[in-house]
Amino acid sequence: MEIESICAKLRSLLKEAVLRNMSEGILLSGGLDTSIIAYLASNHKLKAFTVAFDATLAPDIEYAKLIAKTLKLDHTVHLFNENEIFNSIPTVIKTLKSFDPMEIRNSVSIFIALKLAKEKGIKSVMTGDGSDELFAGYSFLFELNKEKLDDELKRIWESMFFSSVPLGKALSVDVKIPFLDQELKSYAISLDSKYKVKKEGDQIWGKWILRKAFDGLLPKAIVWRVKMPIEYGSGTNLLTSLLERRINDFEFEEKKRKYMEGG
Repeated sequence: MEIESICAKLRSLLKEAVLRNMSEGILLSGGLDTSIIAYLASNHKLKAFTVAFDATLAPDIEYAKLIAKTLKLDHTVHLFNENEIFNSIPTVIKTLKSFDPMEIRNSVSIFIALKLAKEKGIKSVMTGDGSDELFAGYSFLFELNKEKLDDELKRIWESMFFSSVPLGKALSVDVKIPFLDQELKSYAISLDSKYKVKKEGDQIWGKWILRKAFDGLLPKAIVWRVKMPIEYGSGTNLLTSLLERRINDFEFEEKKRKYMEGG
């Protein structure tokens, strides 16, 4: 009964959070978090956008198409190429004021998705940001004992940053994050971590209570999809090798200097 009560509370808070942050569009990865938001907002003529690198078999496409078909969403899929990646990198670097390869890799697909939404006339989009941080979705948390898990989550909560927000501002697209809605966020922080990281079958799962809350409401392939970093889901994990192949060390440092100086 306790788990059922928590699940019901989460569904209620999430529904309210989505309604308060209702947007014209959603960046749909086909992961648990964006699928939950899409499910709760599906009666509002939501336009969904999914992007992926065309040189890879990006798994996000398959899952995003599944949830879009299930919910009958207006769904746009865009496969971007190397040129689009490299054309986007200067703006990503200037906006985030960072040349960290991992941050760029994670953010370039977000930028391309936001740009696509803007080109389609969308002025506001929702993202699934915040769920992994609040509900322990990252695999490096799974083997920690409870004390260390709680400490690590507190550390994460104090330093949460999502590149979608400044990238959206750079494009004049309002990015809304339902998972960071104050009531939901407060409840998630207060929720015992034993409900966040838990064994189900023979596997340890992050965001376990979220999965249980929407099991039966969303396709099982979505609910029990293993967490995949955005750069792998969208295929931009290849970006590092692309950079190495196309830019020699001197050119890389020169471009880095120019980007950071805003040139």
